[in-house]
This record gives sequence, C-alpha cells and structure tokens, in this order.
Amino acid sequence: MASKYAEVYQGWQDNPEGFWAEAAKEIDWFTPASKTFDANEGVYGRWFTGATCNTCYNCVDRHVENGRADQPAIIYDSPITGNKKTLTYRDLLIETQALGNVMKSKGVGKGDRVIIYMPMVPEAAIAMLACARIGAIHSVVFGGFAAAELATRIDDSSPKFIISASCGIEPNRVVSYKPLLDEAIEISNNKPQATLILQREEETCDLLAGRDFDYSDEMAKAREAADSLPCEPVLATDPLYVLYTSGTTGQPKGVIRDNGGHMVALKWSMKAIYDVDPGEVYWAASDVGWVVGHSYIVYAPLLHGATTILFEGKPVGTPDAGTFWRVIEEHKVETLFTAPTAFRAIKGQDPEGEFIKKYDLSHFRNLFLAGERADPDTIHWAERMLGVPVIDHWWQTETGWTIAGNPMGLGKLPIKYGSPTVPMPGYHMEVLDDEGNPLAAGELGNIVVKMPLPPGCLPTLWNAEERFKSAYLSEFPGYYQTADAGFIDEDGYLFIMARTDDIINVAGHRLSTGGMEEVVAAHKDVAECAVVGIADEMKGQSPCGFLVLNAGVNRDHEDIKKEVVQLVREKIGPVAAFKKALVVKRLPKTRSGKILRSTMQKIADGMEWKMPATIDDPAILDEIKEVLEQQS
Repeated sequence: MASKYAEVYQGWQDNPEGFWAEAAKEIDWFTPASKTFDANEGVYGRWFTGATCNTCYNCVDRHVENGRADQPAIIYDSPITGNKKTLTYRDLLIETQALGNVMKSKGVGKGDRVIIYMPMVPEAAIAMLACARIGAIHSVVFGGFAAAELATRIDDSSPKFIISASCGIEPNRVVSYKPLLDEAIEISNNKPQATLILQREEETCDLLAGRDFDYSDEMAKAREAADSLPCEPVLATDPLYVLYTSGTTGQPKGVIRDNGGHMVALKWSMKAIYDVDPGEVYWAASDVGWVVGHSYIVYAPLLHGATTILFEGKPVGTPDAGTFWRVIEEHKVETLFTAPTAFRAIKGQDPEGEFIKKYDLSHFRNLFLAGERADPDTIHWAERMLGVPVIDHWWQTETGWTIAGNPMGLGKLPIKYGSPTVPMPGYHMEVLDDEGNPLAAGELGNIVVKMPLPPGCLPTLWNAEERFKSAYLSEFPGYYQTADAGFIDEDGYLFIMARTDDIINVAGHRLSTGGMEEVVAAHKDVAECAVVGIADEMKGQSPCGFLVLNAGVNRDHEDIKKEVVQLVREKIGPVAAFKKALVVKRLPKTRSGKILRSTMQKIADGMEWKMPATIDDPAILDEIKEVLEQQS
C-alpha cells in the first residue's frame, strides 16, 4: 500500500496534543487527563497530567475482560534448558495477582522500588507486571552484571524488595546469581527488607533465614488463598520503572519511564511501526534487562493484545544457527525484532542459509533490527535469505521507543541502506554544529530532538534532575541531545554515523569506556590506561584497553593483560565483552593532557585519520600503530 507516513507526520506537526490525545483512546484510563500536555510540569513538561491509570490493567486485565483470556500472552522457549511454557492472559492475571499479594505481604506498596535480577524466564515478566499492578516501581538489572554494578543500583534506587533467581543458564555454564546478590547487598549501603528467590532446577541455592523467601512456596500460598488484587490507580506521570544506563563517568543513570505516556506511545507503535495486529505472535529477541526487553518483550505486545515470545537462548550455539528459524516456525512468529549482531553471528556460521531452508517461514512477514547500526552487508544477506523486508530503526534507552524508523503499518517507505529511515511522530529532528547552528542536508553534526520529547520518553533521571539537564538538555538549549552524530539527507532520511561521547556499543549494549577505565586503572601494575571501542564484525564494537604500566614493573605482560581482563569481568561483568588489552609505552595526548581516544580508535580500525593539531608528541601514534600491527 502507499505510505501514509507523510500525512500522519504532518498531522502530528499541525496538532501535537491532538495527535497524542487521539492515540490515548487506545488506553483504558481510570480517570482522564486534565491536560494532554502540561508545559509547566516537570523539567520540560509532562504528558497526560491528572490522568490515573494502571499499566498491568492495560496489559492483562482488560484483555481477560474483553475475550482474550485463553489467548497465549507469553510463550517461553528455552533451548538452553529444553523447557517451554505458554501463559495465557488468564494465567498472567492469576500470576500477577499472586505475586502482587506476596509483595504486599512483605510490606511493598505504591511508590516502593523493587529490583528484579533475573534470567530470561517468565517469572521476570510476571515480576515487572506485578510491580505495575500494585504501583511499585521496578528496576530490572541484567543478570550478567557483577555484584559491584548491582550494588550501585541498589544504592541509587533504595529498593525495599528484590526478586531474583538461584542462577542463570548460559550455553556452556551455569551462572550463580545468589552469591552475586548476597555480595551486592553486603557492600551496598541501602539494604532491602526481603528478597524472593526463584530456585531453578539447574542449580539451587541456600536461603538466608529472615531475609530470603522461596518464590515457589510464597506463590503457592498466594494462589491457594486466591485473593483478588485490583490494580492500584497511579498517576499517568508516576514512574513505572527505573532502568539504569551507562554514564560517561561510570556512574549509571536511572532513566525513569512514566505510566501514561509510555502506554500511549508503545500501543501506537505496535501497529504503526511494526504492523502487528492483536492476536499475532511478535518476538523481540532481546533480554528483559535492556530497554528492548522492557518495551517490546513485555509491555508493548501485551498492551496490544498480541502474543510475545520470551526466549532463553542465543542466535547460534543453542544448538545451532537454525534456532531462530525453529522458533519462528514452531510458534508462528509474524514479526521478529533483534540486533544486527545476532544476524552477523548467524551469517558467520551459516553464510549460505542452509538452516533457513529447513524451516517453514511462510507466515513470517517482517524483520526489524536495532541496537547498533545495521550494516548494509548484513541487511542484504537477511533480505536475500529470508525474502522479507529488513527494517533498520533507531532509538535509545532514554526514549523507550523508535526515534527514526520505517513505519510498516503506515505503508513501507523506500529503504536507504545505512539509514534507519525517517523521524516518527513526536520527534522533530535537527542536525546542529558544535555551536548549535543548524546544518544543511548531508552535513555531519550533532543529532538533536527539538523539545518537548514525545510521550514515552524519559521525563528526568531518578533522583538526579540536574544531571538530566546537564547530560541531555544544556549543551543545545531547547533540544534533547542524543549524543549521536550523523546527518539528514535531502529526502529527510536520517543517518546515524557515530557516538559523540565515549559510550561504546557492544552487541547492542551501551557500555561506558570510562567505567571500564576506572576498573583497569585500579590494577596495581597499571599507571594509566585508555579504553576505546574498535570495530568488531560480530558485535559492532569491542572494547580494547591500552595500558601504560608503572615504572619498574618487570612481570610478564601477558599475565598482567589476563588479570586486567579478569578484573573487568569481575567488576562490570561478562556483558562488557572486554577481552583485549595491549601494553604501550605511552598514550597520545593533547598538550592539555586529554587522551586522544578518537584518533587511537581510527588507527585501530584502519580508518583514515589526521594528525591532531593539539597533539603533544606525534611519535606516540607511531608507537600505538606498531603495537596494533604486532597484535594483528
């Protein structure tokens, strides 16, 4: 069909409040908003002020009431453990009521924080929804994070309650969660009142009397009691969750998502962007610890009355490069959303698509990619092998949903490889130079969004309003700074070219090199260091540490490098994918002492680079090149 994008986008531009007021009719409200947008509330204004609602009600209860009680809501598929399970919307209602009652019995109420430190199991999604049901604010922490990282989130959010599991399962190992959780609580200043532990068959754990409670036991008692639990009315502007994203200082930023605007934006996106209808099967192959998991494994599909896949596995190795196609065939998936990294891994193991030929994918309609830039080679391969549209789109933890994409439900726009296509309603995009002046079409600069941000985006950071302003709003007054660089072409297509700060993108996960540097610098033999993201065919980027050792250190360099790699794994976690460290004599710096990380990255990637005018000693770059050449 011909695309209605231009008409819809113009409609939003002509009447932003009217556009979102119309979209809000898709949500069930307890009381309507007094204002669709109140410019005088919060840092830059708030959406749907005065309205009361409940996200769990919209994801679960209303579907049970309106004829979807027996429709699958969540399909759990774990090739790692061999377990599969289907939860209907009625099942979800029973489970969220039971877990909500368990939490209330432990003193958790409206506005309290609950940390969820879980693997990819249905109980993780149930925990999120149960928190929403009682008005508690959840903060999901990815199970791959180390104790120190978990502790920073405990200290920042001050949770009253933590829901966790005995372990997570990786393809070749079991990851014990309970010792990490115990250590995190031990070293944190804010202690939770209680924890609820899901014991998994693959590894159980000891429970601490008085603090730890068994998930299965507590849930069985709650189900037997069968106490109904109405959804707690909350303000549309009340927080639904806090999700921590890496900060350039290594101190994580707690992105707040509100209830009302979040529901409106996500519900609109399911049809308009992803072209999914209620009742269809939608799969976001991500993790609940990341924003994609929040938005498109749990909330958006359930708000829409679709069936969502919760997958505990990997694109390759569980057991082979055909696992995605097996899931799509078996569960009749219409739409898949994953990271380009996953397809690079599949392509690497099955370049001719032999596994694809083994499965019936006739019902599969669309593939969406996001998380890092989708390189044209990967897109071309997927198009050729699958015979469906492959759609790149771009958004951030902070926005919670698509900034720029190809809205398939409005009619597909022509694809330009390397571009996530065009801005969505709510996002007025511009490209500015470093002084804040608008740039012409095709000119590379800072990608910004004209304020206010649309519904669903962060209103501020948790307990850090000044940091929110300084991180996102102060450099270009009147605009939200995406911290991405790129350009807009003459057709209005956006091209994202690079980050403008030192956050690197490893397999779709935003990680702070500054945080890694803090860990590396703590090694007793390291005088100073720099961590840069270098191009990686599989992951997009991989961190590489350049180490300058203390004078007089005469230990084997290989031993030191191994220790540094292990240190990052312990302090940040395997998710950092930090596997490469190089010992160098000196680091290249400006005369003012700033390390020239960008130049080092270009040299490592074999890109064209210019000698920085402010470099203190140009000979150092030759030394860096020599070390890199020896390692290649």
